[in-house]
Amino acid sequence: MFYDKHAKILITIVCAILGVMLATQFRTNESIKANIPYQRAEELGERLKVVEKERNNLLLDLQRLQEKTSDEVIAREINLLKAHAGFTALHGPGVVVTVDDSKKAAKPGDNPNLYLIHDDDLLRIINELRAAGAEGIAINDERLLAVSEIRCAGPTLSVNNNRFAPPYVIRAIGDAKSMENSLKMRGGVMETLKFWGIQISVTSEEKVVLPPYRGTQSFEYAKVGEGAK
Repeated sequence: MFYDKHAKILITIVCAILGVMLATQFRTNESIKANIPYQRAEELGERLKVVEKERNNLLLDLQRLQEKTSDEVIAREINLLKAHAGFTALHGPGVVVTVDDSKKAAKPGDNPNLYLIHDDDLLRIINELRAAGAEGIAINDERLLAVSEIRCAGPTLSVNNNRFAPPYVIRAIGDAKSMENSLKMRGGVMETLKFWGIQISVTSEEKVVLPPYRGTQSFEYAKVGEGAK
């Protein structure tokens, strides 16, 4: 009897200990299960902060690049506009046309002015060059603009209000072959001038240099149109 009673007490104690152990283990597991999502959320939060920081840095880099690109684009457009307007020097392939008065003596009854270079003659040459795609033209180192004047001034010619005596050297940048063919076409300006003994030659060059326009230009009457930028 004593043995049976002692065994029952021992079993009860063991069961109690096992129960405590199981309960403790259960609570520990539950705690682990509860902490795992929290730890992961905390880890994800830290990662999110890192990603957000990297994103912000990338956005700043992008903004700086956009600002730099915009400045470069604006500067490039301004330089391009200046080049088209004639306010910057240009160089490139093209032609050099040299024109001089005739060395022939005027025939009896002929008008001696026919043997001399006039503003109309230079304008015809300029128009042919432009029609052939000239991207820039200068006469005796005077850059031609859209408003440039070429006119007779006694025995000389005035270009941009500067007087020059012959010979006149016209430089043009563009497709050399097209410009040369335009000047030399049958019945064209070169053939007409040579008929009167006017000396005119055209040569192709790999590098033609045009100086910038050195004068000033202002608008007295023209105004920027409404809505224009």
